[in-house]
Amino acid sequence: MGRSAGSRLLDVWEGLMTLFAVHCLDHAGALPRRLANYDAHKAHLAQGDVKTVISGPLMGEDGETMIGSLFVFSAETIDDVRAFNADDPFNAANVWQSISINPFLMRVDNRN
Repeated sequence: MGRSAGSRLLDVWEGLMTLFAVHCLDHAGALPRRLANYDAHKAHLAQGDVKTVISGPLMGEDGETMIGSLFVFSAETIDDVRAFNADDPFNAANVWQSISINPFLMRVDNRN
C-alpha cells in the first residue's frame, strides 16, 4: 500500500526541505520564446539543490494554448527558489510576465 501524503511530506520536513508553489504567467506573444527555450528549461529543472516535485504549463481556456507555468519545488529556503527561478532559461528569455513564489503546504496527494 502507498504511503500517505502526510508521511511523504514528513520526509520532506525531516530533510529540512520546504515546498514552494511557483505560478508564472506568460507575456502575450511569448509562445515562440517558450518553445525555443523548452529544452534548456527542462534541463534546468533537473539540476541543482532545488528539486522539482511537479511542473507543467498552465493552459488557456481552450485547453491547447500555453499561457504560463506551474511548479512545486522542494528547497531549503524561498531565496533558493527565487534564485533558481531567476536562472531559468524561460526567465532569461523573457517568457514570463509575472512570477509568484509562495511556501506551499501539501495536505492531499492522491497521485498514488
